[in-house]
Amino acid sequence: MTIELINYFIKLQLILNQTAMKRILTGLILLSAIMACNHPQNKEMKAIKWPDAKAPVAEIIPHKRVVHGDTVVDNYYWMIDYFKKGPDSTKVVNYLKAENAYLDTMMKSTEKFQSDLFKEMKGRIKEKDESVPVFRNGYYYYSRTEDGQQYFKYCRKKGSLSATEEILLDVDQLAKGHSYYSATGFSVSPDNKLLAFGVDQVSRRQYTINIKNLETGELLKDAITNTEGLVAWANDNKTFFYTSKNPVTLLSEKIKKHVLGTDAKTDAVVYDEKDNTNYIGVGKSKNGRYIFIASQGTLTAEYKMIDADHPESPFKVFAARSKDVLYDVMPVDDKFLILTNWKAKNFRLMECPLDKTEKENWKEVIPHRADVLLESVEEFKDFTVLSERKNGLTELRVLKKDKSDYYIKFDEPVYDAGVGANPEYNSTTLRYNYTSLTTPSSVYDYNLIGKDQKLMKQQEVLGGYNPKDYITERVFATAKDGTKVPIALVYKKGFEKNGESPLLLYGYGSYGSNSDVYFSSPRLSLLNRGFVFAIANIRGGQEMGRQWYEDGKLMKKKNTFTDFIAAGEYLIDQKYTSKGHLYGHGGSAGGLLMGAVANMAPNLWNGLIADVPFVDVVNTMLDESIPLTTNEFDEWGNPKQKAAYDYMKSYSPYENIEKKAYPNMLVTTGLHDSQVQYFEPAKWVAKLRATKTDKNVLLLKTNMEFGHGGASGRFDYLKDVALRWAFLFSLEGITK
Repeated sequence: MTIELINYFIKLQLILNQTAMKRILTGLILLSAIMACNHPQNKEMKAIKWPDAKAPVAEIIPHKRVVHGDTVVDNYYWMIDYFKKGPDSTKVVNYLKAENAYLDTMMKSTEKFQSDLFKEMKGRIKEKDESVPVFRNGYYYYSRTEDGQQYFKYCRKKGSLSATEEILLDVDQLAKGHSYYSATGFSVSPDNKLLAFGVDQVSRRQYTINIKNLETGELLKDAITNTEGLVAWANDNKTFFYTSKNPVTLLSEKIKKHVLGTDAKTDAVVYDEKDNTNYIGVGKSKNGRYIFIASQGTLTAEYKMIDADHPESPFKVFAARSKDVLYDVMPVDDKFLILTNWKAKNFRLMECPLDKTEKENWKEVIPHRADVLLESVEEFKDFTVLSERKNGLTELRVLKKDKSDYYIKFDEPVYDAGVGANPEYNSTTLRYNYTSLTTPSSVYDYNLIGKDQKLMKQQEVLGGYNPKDYITERVFATAKDGTKVPIALVYKKGFEKNGESPLLLYGYGSYGSNSDVYFSSPRLSLLNRGFVFAIANIRGGQEMGRQWYEDGKLMKKKNTFTDFIAAGEYLIDQKYTSKGHLYGHGGSAGGLLMGAVANMAPNLWNGLIADVPFVDVVNTMLDESIPLTTNEFDEWGNPKQKAAYDYMKSYSPYENIEKKAYPNMLVTTGLHDSQVQYFEPAKWVAKLRATKTDKNVLLLKTNMEFGHGGASGRFDYLKDVALRWAFLFSLEGITK
């Protein structure tokens, strides 16, 4: 994998233990918590009787928005006040608290059930556990958890797994007294003596970088605030590079250089990104020879680099950015490998000499294929491993130096496989991860020479779990334009397709983020009580290739919504469920999906769950002071352009609420959310309450302490899952 840190930061927004960034991240987190399944047969179901409680009524303060000659009155614009003024804005906080109180009243009868669900889900988790050690630069690194503890300990052993354990960071201890605590970006200096790590205590993803002396145990005075929490060490063991954020928009704007012992206020800016539609990051190449700065957006990319032995050198451009060209760089011994979409929509692999890096010097290694998306590359000294996606499923392809190749194949009808942690450049072993709807998360070590593999660890499910008790399927719905949309399903044995079962349909469909399946033990609480679970790979993701993404963004965004509706209709037609038992769920950009389908097909769903939903698209994209706005013009469009404004307005959930009946809804948000600000779902719920004509339940839950990813503890998030499940069970009349 290229620049080990940058590749994840830019492309997946995930690095080491960092909470996923951007709205993509939440979609992935929510997916792990929500995959569900089957309904007990021959059982009468009746929804609970909701309390006769009065819902909060938000104050109406008209605010005019005039754009392109179009005047829109926004009665709830005032809810942005907390974002602008902070804690002084008591009106907003009081409204959110009133909504929380209303939710508590409406869900009062489920309190014990929620508590039981929490204990049940927590009881499946092995509390005392340990990750598979990863060997790097003479040490085995791993994290371990202990009974009753919410966090973890980051550890290492020198040379051998039988060596004495060294606890590098005790996050359980550091998190004491904090309602939220996230430690991320663990990076050890080349001489193995210093540990850099980032800490966020608010859940705004504004990390403070700390440096720990691993020989003495002391924390150095070099604390650097308002960063991404990640560093790239130069080979002198005293210099590192990091990404600095704009404190208002939270955009990553500058790369700075810090020398230990100096005042961070004097840190030199080595790169200043002028394109506010790009994200930037800095990392070190896997072979340790280069430090790269990457600037990448939806449509363009550019890398700059220096020799890691010479941190005083100016960064030079690898290949100048050009419109619609993305590329990623991986240095090997005598050349650079380049993964790019240059004249290749589904990407191809190129190479170039170490001293001639502009595009005219690139030579094709793996050509473009219309039916295969080349997703990522993991480089080793003697091998290259490609992650390829065909027909929506991942395959791992191994290339040898002699140009011969072979594939690592997988047998289940729907699964997820991906390259894991492989920091050692000289290794002949590939660490990869595998999971499915029924196979717990598994870690394998694969011998690239002998082609044999060893299961290093599989997630243990306490209390008993037999994957043979559950069945998975992969089917295809037909969208309104004839496109075949993949759907993955899982249900318990004994399920009958008679239209009587409740079904939970999950969707995301944005940013080219793939909604791949994977195992989640909280799902079993649904499987064993009755739901069929389905996940629709709607356009806007990249499961079926780059075109799949491009057909679900910008002026084609509505394909995402109509694909999801088509998936729901197909599942009803095939008698997996019926309209009275069909539910939808999505978070962040998937929350936009929920809002859109609620407007477009309200009668299709008995209930919807929208977590941290991006539902006020036009207003957010008009306000460049809101985090992420400018980075996402290439995803949604810039509403300062009339065509983009008109199209955006035609689907934005907040803009399109009408006087009609809506499904039952549970909406969640976080007051400190940096990705989708709290006021979007709050405004949306307030307007729905004032406009809709039905008596279906509408609930808003605001976490007053956390942000986009929810609670930081490894068990606390289960309380939110228990609330979601209890909401669904209430609608189905399941009470225990």
